Amino acid sequence: MGRVTERRKVLRIRDGALTTRPDTLVAEEPLEIRLNGKALAITMRTPGDDFALAAGFLVSEGVLGGAADLQNIVYCAGATVDGSNSYNVVDVRTSPDVVMPDITLERNVYTTSSCGLCGKASLDAVRTTARWPVADVPPLRLEPALLSSLPDRLREAQRVFDRTGGLHAAALFSEDGELLDIREDVGRHNAVDKLVGRALQNDALPLSRVILLVSGRASFELAQKAVMAGIPVLAAVSAPSSLAVDLAAETGLTLVGFLRGSSMNVYAGEDRIAVGATAPAAPS
Repeated sequence: MGRVTERRKVLRIRDGALTTRPDTLVAEEPLEIRLNGKALAITMRTPGDDFALAAGFLVSEGVLGGAADLQNIVYCAGATVDGSNSYNVVDVRTSPDVVMPDITLERNVYTTSSCGLCGKASLDAVRTTARWPVADVPPLRLEPALLSSLPDRLREAQRVFDRTGGLHAAALFSEDGELLDIREDVGRHNAVDKLVGRALQNDALPLSRVILLVSGRASFELAQKAVMAGIPVLAAVSAPSSLAVDLAAETGLTLVGFLRGSSMNVYAGEDRIAVGATAPAAPS
């Protein structure tokens, strides 16, 4: 459960000189998520916050919507051939009134990362399963300077990244720029699931007045997870995908990309960005 990093021997070459030394690497192991005893999904993750990861994954899949939907989460004993507990299999037990998805060899229609849906089908799947609209009332108004300060604060809080250089991070900030929570993982989607899962466990969904900041790019999957958690603003230090922009525009999500220094691109939901000058008209 605590295998966040591991040590490996490495051959180091510097200016033609060869040395051997141990290096600290981020751990990566599979996590099987079971739903009421039935296998549902496998994700590659950094061990730690596994229960939150599973809960957040089920929020993004439309299965869980609040703390009352969750009965408990346990590690499955006897998950290996010899009967030992690998701590790589979790079983999520839901409340009796939670509607179960159709668990088959081909994933349910509202899964996203591996279901094979694309384009309009993916957008429709999120729209029909989202429990909350992206509706911050009154609307957030964010100064560009506040957004510009967030990546450095995210980086400063990445404790495991400092030791390995191999982790993505996701963080929740308040509308005033206060760091509320941060998670690290080899997969940025897992880091987001860990944030959302912790919010569900704390009965804090929907996350209607927060900013979600992710290291790296903003994929459709991350935009979908933000929408499913009711998050109004998703910012990324790198580029978004075209489908992420389409989903943001359709759902009212503010999507910011290339958030670096004092510059950024706002791809959707620009009404939440408090700019002093009127934005120029788009070229015809």
